[in-house]
Amino acid sequence: MAAYLVDLSPGDMQRRLREALSIYVDAMRYPRGTEDQRAAMWLEHTRRRGWKAVAAVELPEPPDGSVPSREELLRAPMVGIAYGYCGAPDQWWQQQVVAGLHRVGADEARIAELMSSYFELTELHIHPRAQGRGLGEALARRLLADRPESHVLLSTPEINGESNRAWRLYRRLGFTDVIRDYHFAGDPRAFAILGRALPL
Repeated sequence: MAAYLVDLSPGDMQRRLREALSIYVDAMRYPRGTEDQRAAMWLEHTRRRGWKAVAAVELPEPPDGSVPSREELLRAPMVGIAYGYCGAPDQWWQQQVVAGLHRVGADEARIAELMSSYFELTELHIHPRAQGRGLGEALARRLLADRPESHVLLSTPEINGESNRAWRLYRRLGFTDVIRDYHFAGDPRAFAILGRALPL
């Protein structure tokens, strides 16, 4: 099988939402049923300014070396999903990060620098059976290519020794610490907020 990347429109995301959410649940090892809780939020995100999504899909290797059409890619089984959008002051995530920056003693100039022009890399997930093939990096690079924002921010669960594929990917791509051991409202897990300048 060969893997390909394809940009998704909001309509494409709506049509492929169940598949994308299934990858998210499998990759994050969340209980089944989490998809139902997240579906409305993922759809709402497609309406945010600067939203962009990229899927990784698989198709049999074409014998003649040809490249599948966009229509073929949009019908192919999905093995990865990534999306994000422009951060804005009215968004819950930004409000949480600003509160966290205040808590760690960041000054107003630093907060304004981080929050005034950033792309929030909201979701980046590869199905477990397709991990370890470079698809996460390919999705991140495609998603972040040609962004007008000055930098990108994301949150990821804290892992002992940063010893998982997500952390290794973010460090390889040059993401550095913004806040560590942050607890979002309503979630008992500790998260890291990471960021880096754009372009990638």
